[in-house]
Amino acid sequence: MERMRILPKGWKAYLIDLDGTLYHGPRMIPGSDGLITSLRAKRIPFLFVTNNSSRTPEEVAAHLEAMGISARTEEVCTSAVAAARYIAQAQPGCKVAAIGEAGLTIALKEAGLQLTLEEPDVVVQGIDRQFTYDTLTRAARWIRGGARYVLTNPDLLLPSQEGLMPGAGTLSAAIQTASGVKPTVIGKPAAPLMDFAIARLGLEASEVAVIGDNLHTDIAAGVNAGCGTILTLTGITTADNLPDYVKSSGVEADLVCRDLDEVRARICGSGE
Repeated sequence: MERMRILPKGWKAYLIDLDGTLYHGPRMIPGSDGLITSLRAKRIPFLFVTNNSSRTPEEVAAHLEAMGISARTEEVCTSAVAAARYIAQAQPGCKVAAIGEAGLTIALKEAGLQLTLEEPDVVVQGIDRQFTYDTLTRAARWIRGGARYVLTNPDLLLPSQEGLMPGAGTLSAAIQTASGVKPTVIGKPAAPLMDFAIARLGLEASEVAVIGDNLHTDIAAGVNAGCGTILTLTGITTADNLPDYVKSSGVEADLVCRDLDEVRARICGSGE
């Protein structure tokens, strides 16, 4: 069934991507601070939603604040926290082998899951910049032995100050090849992260719009979840490559804005 396109006036809250939308690495994208300030002034609910599993919500909020973007810990939804909640709801208190960084391990502990390196019930994997051949071997053996495989996010590449670097999806490609098993994906464009964020807002999906720079992840996630979508041409997608990205992703945004000042004007009004 074709997704019903909704008008901006029907949107009551927003799920906002981070890297490429509000900042590039340590640098704030112009208009980010004004957008968040206007949303607060208008009392429009929003959450920051990121596929990055390496940072805790506290660290994400601190990173935003350091750039001058107003943020609170409770406004941050990460793929790590969503993955931990997803596993805890399906298998409360189960044994989990974590392949990832502090943002993931802390989320798993806070969800009441048991971290282990012996016969786990679940292998959960995110970005891991200490990933080794031994890690790959153990993960493949656990999964082939019956452990469930959960992936925080499928991003193949991540931006850094030095250039692109392999993401969680690239590491997952090796694990999938070695184990012969495809994971349950939590992050964008899959549904669990979006469902987690929408539930925290306490709204219906059709009342929420996703703001992001990537048609393949942010906008596709919004479409898959039944949300509205706003594409900002501040990161991955630009005016020049937009037609190619529409074709390769198979999705289009409800609104396309050249920058965050235009996003702000469209959803908050030009007077704010």
